[in-house]
Amino acid sequence: MTTSRRTFLRLTGAGAVAAGLAACGTSGPQSSGSSTGGGSTGSGATYWFLTGQPQQGIRAAQIKRFNDANSGTQIKTNEFQNDAFKQKIKTAIGAGQGPTLIWGWGGGGLKSYVDANQVEDLTSWFGQNAELKNRIFPAAFGAATVGGKIYAMPVETTTPIVLFYNKLVFEQVGAEPPKSWGDILDLVPKFNEAKIAPFSLGGQSRWTNMMWLEFLYDRIGGSEVFQNIFDGKANAWSDPSSLKALEEMQKLIKANGFIKGFSSITADSNADQALLYTGKAAMMLHGAWTYGGMKADGGDFVTGGHLGYMNFPPVDGGKGDPTSTVGNPGQYLSISSKASDADKEVAKKFLANNTLDSASVDAWIASGSVPVVKGTESKLAAVPDKNDAEWLKFVYDTSSTAKTFGQSWDQALSPTQAEALLDNIAKLFQLSISPQQFADSMNAVIGK
Repeated sequence: MTTSRRTFLRLTGAGAVAAGLAACGTSGPQSSGSSTGGGSTGSGATYWFLTGQPQQGIRAAQIKRFNDANSGTQIKTNEFQNDAFKQKIKTAIGAGQGPTLIWGWGGGGLKSYVDANQVEDLTSWFGQNAELKNRIFPAAFGAATVGGKIYAMPVETTTPIVLFYNKLVFEQVGAEPPKSWGDILDLVPKFNEAKIAPFSLGGQSRWTNMMWLEFLYDRIGGSEVFQNIFDGKANAWSDPSSLKALEEMQKLIKANGFIKGFSSITADSNADQALLYTGKAAMMLHGAWTYGGMKADGGDFVTGGHLGYMNFPPVDGGKGDPTSTVGNPGQYLSISSKASDADKEVAKKFLANNTLDSASVDAWIASGSVPVVKGTESKLAAVPDKNDAEWLKFVYDTSSTAKTFGQSWDQALSPTQAEALLDNIAKLFQLSISPQQFADSMNAVIGK
């Protein structure tokens, strides 16, 4: 069983070494204790989260450790499958009956809670718990921050988008991995002449195309370009760096940078991964969660050391920091503003003591993930398989040193903006709209 990006986001799964462990969720909701999903006010602290192993088991173990150590203040849990969770949590929070601890993806969803005054401002709490804050990858706080204030704690695991390449194919044509955007464009004709697609792409899935723009926007204009879009600044998509990124994107497409017929290939089928490990494509920009799929399905591609990977290279003359990355910085826990003071204190105690404790860190690493915690290098290096250990160190280094870790745009933006974005990205990649038409269409939905 392999893990797609949608499965990953659904289960927030470990992706890397244990991609196959991200099994389907149960029929949920389920509950522990006497809670059946009621609100947090006056009923004791509550926590709702997603089903699906191994993540569900790790979260349940965190609660058990807390409850065992705090017999007078028990946290009750409810577990839901993804779609049921999204519907239930939105309705409950809107009615002021949400759980004390609100699990989520940060970004646009968190901003909607903040705008409705449904979650606690944790900025001063983190100020009082500086040691805890300093243990977490700094870039993970981006998706937890709205208007300069922190409304959620980054927890669990980190999953950046990575530029993968097939070392054997590069050796075959006598090429070196790209060190800049200019190198990428120069490699395109070289691979095409060898009848090897420069890049694999499951373009029918649309969000796979989005990853390219996320990096180009960052490398050309810096993180502030998308930040202005997220903040709802009028005409932010028309920023000169935005238009430049869109132009560079279409330059790569027009140069036949992608596999022929990419717009009919789906990512959920893992066909894009297969093109890379079978040598039909030289490179692939994709999520770190694909490592496990390529290891499971690619023969000796991973185990034989033929898979190469890097952070996306800089763009010549660009303003962006080359250490920055994009993807899924972490998962996030907020505290309901409607909870009682007593329940809020219980929730804060759980956040401080049981989400990033050594048992949690060990469990996430054992499941094949990199936790959002500094100082785990020795534990990652101790992973038995050498290739896996090197891969996890790369993910750790990329995530922990990133100046910014941009959240996937379709998670960061509102559902209305996200759907318009994916639709227009598909048109951009099919060359049916110009960069200016893309910007005009997206400017029309800013703030919606």
